Amino acid sequence: MAVSKALQDKLVVLTGGSGFFGRHVAQALLEQGARLRIVSRNPEKAFALKPLANLGQLQFARCDVTNPASVAAAMQGTDAVVNLVGAFDGDLMQLIAGGAENVAKAAVDAGASAMVHVSAIGADLDSEAEYARAKAQSELDVLAAFPMATVLRPSLLFGEDDGFLTMFAGLISTLPVLPVFAPQAKLQMLFVDDAADAVVAALANPAKHGGKTYEIAGDEAVSMLELHQRIAAAQGRKRIFIEMPDTVSGIFAALPGTPMGRDQWILLKQGNVPSGKYPGIGKLGVAQRPLDLFLDRWMVKYRKHGRFTQRVSQVG
Repeated sequence: MAVSKALQDKLVVLTGGSGFFGRHVAQALLEQGARLRIVSRNPEKAFALKPLANLGQLQFARCDVTNPASVAAAMQGTDAVVNLVGAFDGDLMQLIAGGAENVAKAAVDAGASAMVHVSAIGADLDSEAEYARAKAQSELDVLAAFPMATVLRPSLLFGEDDGFLTMFAGLISTLPVLPVFAPQAKLQMLFVDDAADAVVAALANPAKHGGKTYEIAGDEAVSMLELHQRIAAAQGRKRIFIEMPDTVSGIFAALPGTPMGRDQWILLKQGNVPSGKYPGIGKLGVAQRPLDLFLDRWMVKYRKHGRFTQRVSQVG
């Protein structure tokens, strides 16, 4: 993304900024010359960003977003705020919706001129999934407190350091036969750095984007089965994929200790594509980069002989 002066030397607070998406948003903002305060329950998870910042450009603060006093302290002196808080465990209404309301109110009190609230595609007050209900409520609460905030609803984000593609890549590289849950569910996955650029674009121009909601997603809908097949092909491996019935997948998601919880299963089953009711990422001036642009390169380390594999088409 081109560097502009809109965020140069501005103090931007990232609440929930130590997660996967937060780290990429932080990098994008550092490139714009912004000063960052990364606020999180565990800010040390973002310490790897330190070498990317100039002296005095980056600081960290521990904060509980469910505690208004803690949030107010973290917002002191801020020019702009990005709220990235999300979770699948605990009291989601209190953490996601209540936390977002606390952040928005504190941002207003601190005199912030711009705010981006990161919600999710599929946010719905009537959803079976508490996560989706909490995200929908968080949008209402943020806009009530900070009417000129920009709401971004991203689809599933992918990147070389994500926890989604890497999980399937590891399984596919190890197991000759794998179950596929919600095999026909469609995903319009978005490259995480494109999503980060969308945050920067919204934050840099609140006069244009404030008070609006955007659904930001990739431009290609891929089924879960096809995604597995593409990963296997990029690894040069032949695998057998078994399409699992929804009843079996639902039982699996309900079991303790599995990598997929009930809310995640509900959201996966319904797919992860834009509703079409809101403008897309193009209206923020960001062009999507497709998964195929990166997948072969990222899957090198999962091939049978890693970087010594001579032919990608070789079966492992």
